[in-house]
Amino acid sequence: HDVGFILYCSFGNGWRLTGNDDYKKVLLQGAQSLSTRFNPTVGCIKSWNRKPWQYPVIIDNMMNLELLLWASQNSEQTKFGEMARSHADVTMKHHFRPDYSCYHVVSYDTITGQPEAKCTYQGYADDSDWSRGQAWAVYGYTSCYRETNDTTFLNFAVNIADMIMERVKTDDLIPYWDYDAPAGEKTPRDASAAAVTASAFLELSTFVPDGKKYSDYAETILKNLSGTKYLAAKGSNQGYVLMHSTGSLPHGSEIDVPLNYADYYYMEALKRYIDLKNKG
Repeated sequence: HDVGFILYCSFGNGWRLTGNDDYKKVLLQGAQSLSTRFNPTVGCIKSWNRKPWQYPVIIDNMMNLELLLWASQNSEQTKFGEMARSHADVTMKHHFRPDYSCYHVVSYDTITGQPEAKCTYQGYADDSDWSRGQAWAVYGYTSCYRETNDTTFLNFAVNIADMIMERVKTDDLIPYWDYDAPAGEKTPRDASAAAVTASAFLELSTFVPDGKKYSDYAETILKNLSGTKYLAAKGSNQGYVLMHSTGSLPHGSEIDVPLNYADYYYMEALKRYIDLKNKG
């Protein structure tokens, strides 16, 4: 289910930068593989093949839609785009609470297509706001708007972004691993959530009239990530750029460590920031 992450962030950039058709073939095959996980009754792409859930869909999966939308525009397979839009629509309907925060996992009944469970896996509690999940959400709907020009997705991304700005209370805007986790000096942060949020906010800022508040917020995140507290000294941190990310605290996995996707979205955010400054 994560071939969008795996392929679009690598071969996608390769194709964008070089126009090499071999990269394009890989991307189209990846989209075809991803499409096999789509269930038309549910209207979403299935995430994990694990119990106890019947048909789990995680908010992270919003990040894989970019590949499908690209593939729809670069092939004759319009079904890819239809699947992506359906996934975004169904997720919008069932994954989010009234304040635009989201669950990590929604599992669907494959007979009725309706949710049979709403919970978390990597967050603090089923009804808590796992910080990276909120970041995936705002990034996913921003990119959906970019690829479709559907203002429903744009408006939804704005609402998620406003929720994030309201909920993150840390002085440096680098969130705790979960917005609802008991806060203290030793509560792990998640630099990856901050990096994803910064990149999404910078793109979102270009789509709305009051975009400056989002670009200013992203700039503060990037300045803090680029300080000595989060930016690793050269030759340290196992060669990674950022320190202090959290993978899955409930499972004792990747706690206060560097993560490759933290580095990726940090670099992407920096590139977007530079491009905005140069355009300005």
